Amino acid sequence: MNRGLFLGESQNLDRRHEIVHARIKYPIAFAGGPASTLSFMFRLILTFLSFLSSVLLAEHSVVSRGQAYSVLTAAKEGNSSRDKRTDGLEGKIFTGYQGWFRAPGDGSGLGFSHYEKNGNFEPGSCSIDLWPDLKDFTPAEKFATPFRHAGGGVAHVFSSLHPLTVNRHFQWMKEYQIDGAFVQRFAIHGSKEPKDHRRLKFENQKLMLCRDAAIRNDRHWALMYDLSGIDNQDFERLAEDWKNLRKRMQLGTDPKDSAYLRLNGKPLVGIWGVGFNDDREYGLEKTEWFIRLLKHNPDWGGMSILLGVPYYWRDLDRDAVADPKLHRILAMADVISPWSVGRYSGLPDDYAEIVSRQVADRKWCDQRKIDYLPVLFPGFSWKNMKGPTSVSIPRQGGKFFRKQFQATALAGSTSAYVAMFDEMDEGTVVFKCTNQVPIGKSSFETFKGLPSDHYLKLCRDGRRMIREGIAQDKR
Repeated sequence: MNRGLFLGESQNLDRRHEIVHARIKYPIAFAGGPASTLSFMFRLILTFLSFLSSVLLAEHSVVSRGQAYSVLTAAKEGNSSRDKRTDGLEGKIFTGYQGWFRAPGDGSGLGFSHYEKNGNFEPGSCSIDLWPDLKDFTPAEKFATPFRHAGGGVAHVFSSLHPLTVNRHFQWMKEYQIDGAFVQRFAIHGSKEPKDHRRLKFENQKLMLCRDAAIRNDRHWALMYDLSGIDNQDFERLAEDWKNLRKRMQLGTDPKDSAYLRLNGKPLVGIWGVGFNDDREYGLEKTEWFIRLLKHNPDWGGMSILLGVPYYWRDLDRDAVADPKLHRILAMADVISPWSVGRYSGLPDDYAEIVSRQVADRKWCDQRKIDYLPVLFPGFSWKNMKGPTSVSIPRQGGKFFRKQFQATALAGSTSAYVAMFDEMDEGTVVFKCTNQVPIGKSSFETFKGLPSDHYLKLCRDGRRMIREGIAQDKR
C-alpha cells in the first residue's frame, strides 16, 4: 500500500499514479507476392504511425475531469457462475490489489511508474525488491527494461494496464483459491484538482479491468479507498468521485456485475486510513462524514463499510490516535481490518500476541455485530526504495506467513486479508516472482530457490486452515 512500515515513514504520493491501458494491435496477415509485400509494408508503416500517434497523444494531451470519468461504464453480461446472492466474508481470504505498475509502450506515457526511483529505472535506480516471474506471459505482455540477466538476456516486466495481465492475476487468484481482491483507489486521484486528469482516468480504467477479470474468473472484487494524501477540504471532491463511480459505472449496484462483494446484502466498500496518529491532514470528523455518505445517504449510500484501521485501534495507543471519538466512529463499521504490516517480525512471542490480539479485537467487534478481517503479510523489504540499511522482515521460507495463518485459525477468526497480491515495492507480494533476478547495481530479493508460486500455495493452504477452524467451531 505504500502505507509505510513504521510511523514517521514518509509517503511518496507522486508514485501513486495509475494510467489507462494501451490499445492492443493485432498482427497484419501476410499473403505472398511482391505486390502483397509492398501492401503489407505500407500497412505496417501506417500501423506504426498510428501507434506512435496514439502514444504521443496519451503522453501530451490534457484530459478534463469529465473525460476522466467517461471511461466508466456498466458491466457487460458476464459469464460468472457464482450465485449473485452470495455474500459475506466467512471462510474466505482476500488480497489487496494495487494494479499500479506501468511500462513504456503500454500507451500510458508514464514510463516505468512504480518500478522507477527518482525518475529512473535502471541498475542502481529502482523501487522494487522482487522481480516478477513472466514465464507464463505472452510476448505482448512483456516490456523490455535496461536490466540484464546473468547470461546477458534482457530482463522484462509487465504493465498492470494490459488486460491479459490483469486477467492472468485473477486467474491465479482462482487457481490458488484466493476468493477476491480489494482494488486500491487512492483518494488523492479523485479529490485533488490538477490541470490534467489523466491519472484519474487511468485509475478508472484500472477498476474496469479488475471488474471484468473478477467476473470472468468467478472472483469477488471490491473498491477500497485509501485516504492517504488528502486533507479536510478534499472530502467534497472525494464525494463527487464516489457519485461518479455510482452514476457512470453503477459500482456495487450493477446487476450484471456478479463479482462485486456484498456483506449483509449490501455492496462492501473499504475506507483505509481511519484513526492513524501519523499526522494525517484529515481528521475524524470529515472521515465520519464520508462514512455516513456511503452508508446512509438516500441517493448515494446503501453500502456496507470496511474500515482499515491502526493495529492498536482498540488501545488508542502507538499507531492509533488517542481519541475516544475513534471508537464511536468505528462502531459505525460493518468490518474492521487492522493494519498489521510491520507491527511484528517473526519472533517466537509474536504469534501468541497475534492470537491474543485477534481474540480481543473480535470480542469488541462481536459485541457490536461487526465483522473482523485480520491482515496477514509474507514479509517486508524496501531496500531498493529506501536503501540497503532500511528495515526488512525476512520471509523465513514462508514460515513467517504460514504461522500467521495458523495463529489466525487458532484465534477463531473466520476470514483474512493478505497484504498484498502485487506489492513488489515493499516486498509484501505473494504472486509469482522469479529466483533468476537481474544482475548489477540493484540487489533483488528472491524466494530462495522455492517455486515462484510458493506464496500463492501458502494462501491456498491458509484458507484451508481457516475453514477447518470454522468447521471445528461448528461441531
